[in-house]
Amino acid sequence: MPAIVVLGAQWGDEGKGKATDQLGSSIDYCVRTSGGNNAGHTIVVNGEKFDTHLLPSAVLIPDVVPVIANGVVVDPAALFDEIDGFRARGVEVANLVVSANAHLITSYHTTLDKVTERFLGKNLIGTTGRGIGPTYADKISRTGIRVADLFDESILRQKVEGALDLKNQVLAKVYNRRAIEPEQVVEELLSYADRLRPMVADTSLLLNLALDEDKTVLFEGAQATMLDVDHGTYPFVTSSNPVSGGVCTGAGVGPTRINRVIGVIKAYTTRVGSGPFPTELHDDDGDKLRSVGGEFGVTTGRPRRCGWYDAVIARYAARVNGLTEFCLTKLDVLGAWERIPVCVGYQVDGERIDEMPMTQSDFHHAEPVYEFFDGWNSDISDCRSFEDLPKNAQIYVRALEEMSGAPFWAVGVGPSREQTVVLR
Repeated sequence: MPAIVVLGAQWGDEGKGKATDQLGSSIDYCVRTSGGNNAGHTIVVNGEKFDTHLLPSAVLIPDVVPVIANGVVVDPAALFDEIDGFRARGVEVANLVVSANAHLITSYHTTLDKVTERFLGKNLIGTTGRGIGPTYADKISRTGIRVADLFDESILRQKVEGALDLKNQVLAKVYNRRAIEPEQVVEELLSYADRLRPMVADTSLLLNLALDEDKTVLFEGAQATMLDVDHGTYPFVTSSNPVSGGVCTGAGVGPTRINRVIGVIKAYTTRVGSGPFPTELHDDDGDKLRSVGGEFGVTTGRPRRCGWYDAVIARYAARVNGLTEFCLTKLDVLGAWERIPVCVGYQVDGERIDEMPMTQSDFHHAEPVYEFFDGWNSDISDCRSFEDLPKNAQIYVRALEEMSGAPFWAVGVGPSREQTVVLR
């Protein structure tokens, strides 16, 4: 019963889609367990780039069953737009399975997300405005709409009316916005029911049976460790649990079924949105990382904040996820630097610390302590073995491995599927 988790070990955008694609030839099911269409993966196959947002990235691999599990929040319009976009490019999505227990993003969730961010002003969280947070809030407050509700019009209408009783008061009296008509929401949701119905299943049962049959199931993370609502840089986080523990609740499988947990981590660091970021660069090096690395959001197009590799965060991710290994990506981006800094610890109020600060305030004020490594000043995109890498690149990789808390499984040297150096 090989169950593999692939997740982000920084603030997202680490290249999880490529890591999943790299494992694709050996997997039978690829499962999204958290998040919504606020995330995205980019996969390059034969020079052609594909972006996924809700669909698991293994949708590009024939015979792999893509699954959207119960922990995901689903915008039906966004899902069908994505499916239609893939089909227009010759990629069929005929075997997609969606959990009956996944929660639905409605039009009032996206409205509330956007007006709340505007209301917060300079204190905004930096959400994508896609309704993710309000949908998870409804899930926890037990006022959410689930996929299965689409198939019982009476229950759907009751739930929408109940949810809007309070939300319309908030929209009108706090945000000075027009109330939303429940019937309009119900009609829109019902319009997706017939197309969605053949895809819907008990995905927990499906996945557990697959594991019983020794099928290989890959659980694909969205967002990343430092955006986890419990373990990330709260409140500048997502509204779900992208850490490995969230896979169990988000897919309905037990922790004893998971064999391998791979943390995907860049050879430098990026994040999108607000919040602390100790190694962030506000200089030419930051601009260069953004330009050379193509650091713009797959889903939003927002420019990413860029900084050097942070080994403190890597060790933290290894610990809270129980990582069995790392996949290091985008090593090729660093090929134009003569000297490469790596954060090995922090200074907080004059004290050196080597682990994540306990409080948000300390993390916000943490100053990086750097070690410096010689660059390799060359293009490594054609390297296919560790020995092919320039000596200084080998030294850099092994140094990061030594200080990051888990062994390195593979190193990415370019965006394409074949541009990967497998170490073990």
